[in-house]
Amino acid sequence: MNIQELDLIKILSDIQYSTQRELAESTGYSLGKINSSLRRLEELGYLNRDKQLTQKAKDEIRDKKPQNAIILAAGFGMRMIPVNLEVPKGLLEVHKERLIERVIRQLHEAGIREIYIVVGFMKEQYEYLIDKYGVRLVFNEDYKTKNNLFSLNKVADKIGNTYIIPCDIWCMENPFSEKEMYSWYMVTDAESAESTVRVNRKKELVCIRGDETGNQMIGISYILKSDAEYLREKMKDLIRQRRSKEMFWEEALLDETKMFIRPREVSKDKVREINTLEELKDLDHDSLHLEAGILKIIQEELDCGLDDIQEITLLKKGMTNRSFLFSCKGKRYIMRIPGEGTDQMINRKNEYKTYQELKGKGICDPVIYMDPAAGYKMTAYLENARVCDPQNEKDVKRAMDYLRGFHERKLQVEHTFDLFRQMEWYESLWNGAKSVYVDHEETKKNVYLLKEYVDRQPKTWALTHIDAVPDNFLYAGEDTYLIDWEYAGMQDVHVDIAMFAVYALYDKEWVDKLIGFYFENGCCKAVKAKIYCYIAICGLLWSNWCEYKRMLGVEFGEYSLRQYRYAKEYFRYARQEIKEMGGREQ
Repeated sequence: MNIQELDLIKILSDIQYSTQRELAESTGYSLGKINSSLRRLEELGYLNRDKQLTQKAKDEIRDKKPQNAIILAAGFGMRMIPVNLEVPKGLLEVHKERLIERVIRQLHEAGIREIYIVVGFMKEQYEYLIDKYGVRLVFNEDYKTKNNLFSLNKVADKIGNTYIIPCDIWCMENPFSEKEMYSWYMVTDAESAESTVRVNRKKELVCIRGDETGNQMIGISYILKSDAEYLREKMKDLIRQRRSKEMFWEEALLDETKMFIRPREVSKDKVREINTLEELKDLDHDSLHLEAGILKIIQEELDCGLDDIQEITLLKKGMTNRSFLFSCKGKRYIMRIPGEGTDQMINRKNEYKTYQELKGKGICDPVIYMDPAAGYKMTAYLENARVCDPQNEKDVKRAMDYLRGFHERKLQVEHTFDLFRQMEWYESLWNGAKSVYVDHEETKKNVYLLKEYVDRQPKTWALTHIDAVPDNFLYAGEDTYLIDWEYAGMQDVHVDIAMFAVYALYDKEWVDKLIGFYFENGCCKAVKAKIYCYIAICGLLWSNWCEYKRMLGVEFGEYSLRQYRYAKEYFRYARQEIKEMGGREQ
């Protein structure tokens, strides 16, 4: 049967047959299609001569009846920043009703009580739903690093006459029914540049090509038992692929150029997906979540109203934090939000004291607000600024000139960044777990052999950035700024040269070039050997840091591996330099 014939069976199960014209008006199909479909259904034995459903049709309806539902609620909802810092997206309130509770209520109205909710981020906040609605929570431990293909796979065995629903959907009318006749995926009649599919004339969901725009994808779907096994196999195949971590579950619905299930197209006014603060404001300007703490801070610090906060955009997630860009009264700002595990790694009170020392000196980007307890920081956005390109010699020399000038000011703070103490601290955060590197203990022992040489060397002891990496040098026209002073403290200023090198992933040729840019009049062998020592020490320090972040579900790929290599390789380079001077490292 085709989609028109299946739709007619469902409609005729709910209403008494009257005329073909009335059926055409209620379905949206042409009168010709209604007539041909009625004849075909009668031929197949689903209708009798009086256009009444036969037992065969009733059995078909019973076999395809919805049995359960899966709600996907594990993700961060990063585009919902900053609201998602206080509540997971599924628990946002719209018109005084939580999104996920509205979905559950609508499912109950359709007679569906077996509901599975896949949770991850802020999973504890969903716990109350177990007692209130009798739902079952399923934890997706991969929610930090993998997309919702893995969430759905956690409950793949439950799929069969099943609704699959994202948690961030608001439907004006109940999209669920006690009767479903075929598998479908919901889209709206609105065009979307983010969509990957469109409805064609044959009522198929086909993949878009080139510059085409697709129908807005909603994410609600119904999967029949007859399609469930095929979907499960497709999911298994995708999960085995290298890029599976980034995949949405909808990719499992695709067969080359189209989805293997049918579309369910609805009016864009009947269903809303809430991905951003602006979408929440547009749907419910009185939502209590628009009073989120960070939004209050912005309003107070910038003396503005909620409607003045616009164009919120999540910036690229950094290694330590996540930040968002927003505009207010014609100007743009960046709000920094501490990342996972940050409270274990950064002393925010010390960071605050550092910014107090830098205040008014034109060294860093303009800080408007900082909370020394929570770590929130708001800065003015530097228009037309760019970061230092570590492969551009002119850029790197400019960074080293600026760094040297900052060091010569010899600013002072009360706190120190102790390289070896921090290295041990990061390792202690592993809670007894062993390093992923087989020879970590040997590498650590070798790095400690360099400590005596470093301790004997003369030092310029002053405020040191510690994280003076290429990405933290901003060039805005002729102005240069050094940003992100989270790790800063008293230390030998030459540590900053080593930090620049290890983040830029420099080879030895570039490291020596970098040292030459900093020391305009040449660098003596003793100082060069000391910087090599710092590269080895910093390599192991950040390797330990990366291992802790990996345990939190944050992976840094090549960066973490290269840091460990710096610890090993620059131990050898430093030892060779020291021996050539007739010195000793132990």
